[in-house]
Amino acid sequence: MQAKDSNPPDGGYGWVVVVSAFMVMGLTVAVLKTFGLFFVEIQQHFDELASTTSWITSVTIAVFHLGAPVASSLCVQYTHRTVVITGGLLAFSGMALGFFGFNMIWMYATTGFLQGLGISFSWTPAISIVSHYFSKKRALANAIASAGECAFAFMFGPFFQWLISQYGWKGALLIIGGIQLNICVCGVLMRPLASSCLLEASHCETETPPSNGASMRGKEDKSPITHKTFNWMLVRRPEFVLYAIFGILAAMSFFVPPLFLVPFSYSLGIDESWTASLLSILALVDFGGRLLCGWYANLHVTKTIHLLAMTITLISTSLMLLPLANNYLSLAIFTGFYGFFFGTTVAIHITVLADVVGMPEFDSALGLFMLIRSTGGFVGPPLAGLIVDVAGDYRAGFYMAGATLVLSAGFLIILDRLQQRKKRGRKIRTKPEKSTLSYCSLNILKHQ
Repeated sequence: MQAKDSNPPDGGYGWVVVVSAFMVMGLTVAVLKTFGLFFVEIQQHFDELASTTSWITSVTIAVFHLGAPVASSLCVQYTHRTVVITGGLLAFSGMALGFFGFNMIWMYATTGFLQGLGISFSWTPAISIVSHYFSKKRALANAIASAGECAFAFMFGPFFQWLISQYGWKGALLIIGGIQLNICVCGVLMRPLASSCLLEASHCETETPPSNGASMRGKEDKSPITHKTFNWMLVRRPEFVLYAIFGILAAMSFFVPPLFLVPFSYSLGIDESWTASLLSILALVDFGGRLLCGWYANLHVTKTIHLLAMTITLISTSLMLLPLANNYLSLAIFTGFYGFFFGTTVAIHITVLADVVGMPEFDSALGLFMLIRSTGGFVGPPLAGLIVDVAGDYRAGFYMAGATLVLSAGFLIILDRLQQRKKRGRKIRTKPEKSTLSYCSLNILKHQ
């Protein structure tokens, strides 16, 4: 079923899509974030090394990122709804088959590969269709949708722990898989627009009187847009390349603080129960940061790429200050600053991507961006670990993350300068045309 209007509604049924995306974020990424609760249970059951068991999560993360271009390609060939439903079935299959737990290879293939593919096929089109439904309120809509990750992660921790204690890790996997079937329901609610390619520039063409001729022309105009293909050539566009480099450097940093926060707190002599509360603080302020930044970006007071550069700078500052903590209170304060500014960044970085490439290429750009960014996620933690080993201090990992973020902000500034220069060039090219047109009009009026 197609919606009647091919332009972004910026509201209406779009809010149903936002709520659906909110649920999808929670049922995918939040599950991945809290899967560590199964780590010890699976390790003890199979009597394997920690490094061997950790490959389950590594496979999930790898497939999640590598599957993004595939998911985006399927979105442009079919619909976002179809891909999300497929993702929900794959996620359920991964958990349900993991229930049998034959051996570690089986776990890699089910809760690793199938679950990762399910997350990729659900997350990618869910975040993409929100941007299709909104234009002026895109930043706010994306912020609300992404906040589902924080809200569900906060609840899933104690809930998953209770499931494991009551039904064992295998029974818990089966129940969680059943819960993830709700992704399919969310997918059904993601009604496709009349065109999956929304051009803001085409508003003047679509806002014609509803005559028979106009409606026929509208139908003719939609057909070439609907049947589009995945654009791999985005890697030749300087704007996309600069933003992709920013994504790599940012991903190198984002995975480091959660990795070293707990061991750093232990090195300060902080009790385990107090250390666990730091993760709760991180989730809460992350949630608040996403919503607040989405609301502010929706006011259009600051250009989104400028806002992103500011939030990245603030994250790097908080990471540089975090190692100065010497007790629980100071560590909690700096953790709160980091979590809040991290949330503000996540709220708008997808919106900036849409602004950089435009909505016609957004589906392709999102898949490629996720694929390229994954290299930063893979390189960052081992590199930070190496630096920590050499320095003999967890503080070095935070300094490395902060410095990398400062470097990433530099590429945002270069990208903004490039966009401004191209915009000035377009204005200069159009001015002679306007002046010539005005001169011709005056001559016509003069001779009448």
